[in-house]
Amino acid sequence: MVLLAIGVRPEVSLAKEAGLEIGQLGGIRVDGEMYTSDQRIWAVGDAVEVRNFVSGEWSLFPLAGVANRQGRIAADVILGRKARFRGVQGTIVCKVFDVTVAATGMSEKSLNRSKDGGLGEHYEKIYLHPGHHVGYYPGAKPITMKLIFSTEDGRIMGAQAVGEEGVEKRIDVIAMAIQKGATVFDLEETELCYAPQFGAAKDPVNIAGMIAANVLRGDAPVAHWADVKSTEAYILDVREPQEFALGHVEGASNIPLHSLRDNMSKLPRDREILVYCAVGQRSYYASRALRLNGLPAKNISGGMKTYHAERAGPPSENPKNTVPPG
Repeated sequence: MVLLAIGVRPEVSLAKEAGLEIGQLGGIRVDGEMYTSDQRIWAVGDAVEVRNFVSGEWSLFPLAGVANRQGRIAADVILGRKARFRGVQGTIVCKVFDVTVAATGMSEKSLNRSKDGGLGEHYEKIYLHPGHHVGYYPGAKPITMKLIFSTEDGRIMGAQAVGEEGVEKRIDVIAMAIQKGATVFDLEETELCYAPQFGAAKDPVNIAGMIAANVLRGDAPVAHWADVKSTEAYILDVREPQEFALGHVEGASNIPLHSLRDNMSKLPRDREILVYCAVGQRSYYASRALRLNGLPAKNISGGMKTYHAERAGPPSENPKNTVPPG
């Protein structure tokens, strides 16, 4: 099977003939009331450029929900009612066979391309791999999530998630949080539906907020696999020996979590210690224990599961003793 994700391009020949302003992305420029550059003409939908809600930059998002809301706003304005389009944040979902992919807000690539306000300079990201509901209830499916947030105030800037169940639910919650200018500290306290077959007492949304808040408070700083390639840090694998034997990153030392406290004296105090495990939970415990004992430790966010995702290898492939490209 061949999948062609070509995208769409606005048909704006009529707008050009009418002398309307066309933006750099090829869409018709409109303001918050959906006015074009000609105050007698409104435009909505896939052919218009609007402001990105997070970055404030001009954006082109051919999304049905966005077009619907723009049409409603234009109708209100035409009939004299005050209304204004807030901007688009690109909340999307797609299903490929059994896998659902969803996202909202800015991606890391779009942040790094951002020119307004230096957004690309003031963000952090975290990865997590929670189940879509509690593990003891049958049928729990993992969700891989990435949350991007401001390092200045914790404001949520974007999120992506991939999994078989419960993906769009979590992205919808985060999308609304972005709309309200919420922070990762708000995600910590978000009250969501809970019963074992639907979620967990700490929903994946809560866990994402907790991990990010721990980073901002300095309780549990994170590192990323791209950092490992160029670092002189001590790399510590806290998985069990049998897991380590199946594959590990080059140069890593293996001290299982359960024996870490008895072996802290063997660890260097003059080098940063980057800790990893399978998904990031055991390495979180390890990094907390190390930091509380005066060792400069960071948790490699997302663990080996994120490592495999960044290498884009098949899940069944045994990891090689290498690090992913930066």
